Amino acid sequence: MAHSDDLTRRMLLKGAAGASALAGLGMPAIVKAQSDVIRIGHLTPVTGFLGPLGEFAQMGVKLAAEEINAAGGVLGRKVELVIEDSVNPQTASAKAERLIERDKVAMIIGEISSASALAIGQVANRTKTVFINTGANSDALRGASCNPFMFHIEAANSMMVTAVGTYLKTENMIKGKKWYSLTADYAFGHDLFRVAKKFVTENGGEFIGEELVPTDATDFSPYLLKIRQAQPDIVASNLAGNQITNFIKQYAEYGLQFPITGFGFDTAVAWGAGKGNFSGIWPLIWHHMVGTPSSKKFVEAFTKKYGKPPENQSWGDYNSLKIVAQSFNEMKAADPQKLAEHLRKGAKFDILKGREGYFRAYDNQMVQEMYAVRAKDSDKMKDQWDIYDPLGSVPGPNEDLEALAPPKDGICKMQA
Repeated sequence: MAHSDDLTRRMLLKGAAGASALAGLGMPAIVKAQSDVIRIGHLTPVTGFLGPLGEFAQMGVKLAAEEINAAGGVLGRKVELVIEDSVNPQTASAKAERLIERDKVAMIIGEISSASALAIGQVANRTKTVFINTGANSDALRGASCNPFMFHIEAANSMMVTAVGTYLKTENMIKGKKWYSLTADYAFGHDLFRVAKKFVTENGGEFIGEELVPTDATDFSPYLLKIRQAQPDIVASNLAGNQITNFIKQYAEYGLQFPITGFGFDTAVAWGAGKGNFSGIWPLIWHHMVGTPSSKKFVEAFTKKYGKPPENQSWGDYNSLKIVAQSFNEMKAADPQKLAEHLRKGAKFDILKGREGYFRAYDNQMVQEMYAVRAKDSDKMKDQWDIYDPLGSVPGPNEDLEALAPPKDGICKMQA
């Protein structure tokens, strides 16, 4: 769903020839030629099974732009967003090139699909333009496919697994338990299942069922019948987007009692499942109950603007634009190559958590704390947004943040 505001009302049509050339890709939300603005590209899916998350991403980045401009902009110039729907990897690649070559954006923020993030990252590397990935989790993006211009505020799959796995171990839900998993059948899901299976088996668990689920699947009854027959101790989700919404809703409707957990999660997909359908223990990179002053301020501003609290995807896109604005001001230049150097030198940022975050130079992954949450019983929910209780942060307050980051195994080799 499109969200109209002062930024997105302003569109400049380039004439019939330009309109014809852009027909296959769609017009961007904002195109202006003035030199008194700093253009930032925002590219993320708002159609398809990841669409609900993309909508939250757009809300977050728009709020950040409004706040930055209200505070005087960046280097005395207004920030202007050029917003696009990435759709799929092929379209994402084409639109990333257009944002850089035609719209002259200073850098790009966004994405949720790991396959599309890889495509955007390749364009960013070739054009030496910074891309901050806000939603794609594949460890491969931080490994064999890493590059010096692709940064990750979003957590890698291995970080998500460790965050929730820490609490699953304390609840005796791994050792000696029989697991049944459902996995999204694309790059993200395959990578997530790989690291989840490694974690579970190394900690004494066993997978007795493994199902790949097409990204367009809406009927989970065949999988639920198999789960009922298998009688596992734990059911694990390696699903994504609307898949999770449909799965947990239908799981509740079938009345299955096997405990659920997930190794990847976004709050919006549980909100979409309806009251009383969400259950289990899940990982989150951030949630709207984090109690730091900056987090509370963000939640208040977002809720006032949109009538609902932000979720983790909003957090990533909001913070990424704030990080870019802070960096440009510190550098006294809106230069993408200098931005990459600045971020890789360990600059620290308030990311609405108990501790500041920073991008480590090895793989450009943001080093930060994460969280796990437990679903609430429906009779304890204050409203439709009040669906879980926080379990705590990982790593703990006195542990090194690097303990959660992907291992420095030498697979990521940054080009000179």
